[in-house]
Amino acid sequence: MNETIDQRAGLTRSAVSRYIQLATLFRRRIESGQWPVGDQIPTVDDLSEECGVARATIRQAVGLLEAEGLIERFRAKGTFVKRRPQDQLWCAVESDWNGLLSSREGATIEVLSDTIGGPPLVHHAIGKPSNTYRRLQRRHWRIGQPFLVAEVFIDERLAKKVTQEDITSKTALRLVAGIPGVKIVDAQQTLTISTADIEIAALLNLPLNAPVCHVSRSAVDQRGKLLLVSNGIYRGEVVRVDIKLK
Repeated sequence: MNETIDQRAGLTRSAVSRYIQLATLFRRRIESGQWPVGDQIPTVDDLSEECGVARATIRQAVGLLEAEGLIERFRAKGTFVKRRPQDQLWCAVESDWNGLLSSREGATIEVLSDTIGGPPLVHHAIGKPSNTYRRLQRRHWRIGQPFLVAEVFIDERLAKKVTQEDITSKTALRLVAGIPGVKIVDAQQTLTISTADIEIAALLNLPLNAPVCHVSRSAVDQRGKLLLVSNGIYRGEVVRVDIKLK
């Protein structure tokens, strides 16, 4: 007796909903060309048998791909691949300094909140925190789709030199790197993979428990002060990390 995908991949052991896991699997099949553009994909019954899950679960997974515009259903004909997911928005989470300063082409930034408060939770053991920080919660959009929600904490002494235009146009590190007299001498970045909770799912227009990418950044100035902390959450399907190996 052949094992189903459910048995091989252990879908039931994950906190991520089965239909989301299967949508990721099917999306990869389209991306890799296993399901070519223009071809009909297997029926719901066939996929249900292959994956070892209920037909309703397959319909949910296929529904996500249809909502993304990857497949198209035709009455009495079947479901066909419409396009590959490379056409989706890609967001490169850079691993070099110049890349971290670059803005996303065609992106816009929406300010959700702007407050003053105490030191943020810091993920990196660098720099000495200041007493107060300006906290910005921002949502980044491109092609009518939110792809990043971020909390940015800037040392309040420096935040006064950041203009409203900067806040709605610059990446977190560019906000402080461009301030006269500021020299960033140390910076760290950490990337982790997780799933969307209720709040993040709503902000990024995602299903609950959909994959997301957390990126935490910290920067220290020439006086050893922690002048910036940024905690961003990206839609998982639009993130790409390129690292040059030496």
